[in-house]
Amino acid sequence: MDAFKDRLSQRARDTSRPALAHQSRGRALTQAEAGFAAALMDIYRTGTHDFGAVAAELSRRAVAAPRSGSADWSVALLEAELSGINAELDAAYAEHGYGA
Repeated sequence: MDAFKDRLSQRARDTSRPALAHQSRGRALTQAEAGFAAALMDIYRTGTHDFGAVAAELSRRAVAAPRSGSADWSVALLEAELSGINAELDAAYAEHGYGA
C-alpha cells in the first residue's frame, strides 16, 4: 500500500471527481510528450540510466523531442526537454491545481 497515493485517491473522491483519483498533473500530456515518456520508460526498463546512453538510444530510435521536434538527441537536449516539460507541467498545476 502507498499511503500517499491512497490519500490522493481519497482527496479525489472527496471532491466528487473519482475519475481523477490517481491524477496529479494540471494538464494531460501531449501526444509527443506521451510518446517521449513511453520511449524513456522502455529505455529505462533495459537498465540504461546514464543520460548520454539514454540520449544515444533516443537518437537511434528516432524519437522526436516533444518541444523542439529534433530527433538528434544529446545530453543537453535531453536535459532541456525534461526541464521544459517539467516547467510547463508545474505551471499548469499551479494554474489548474491537482487533477485538472
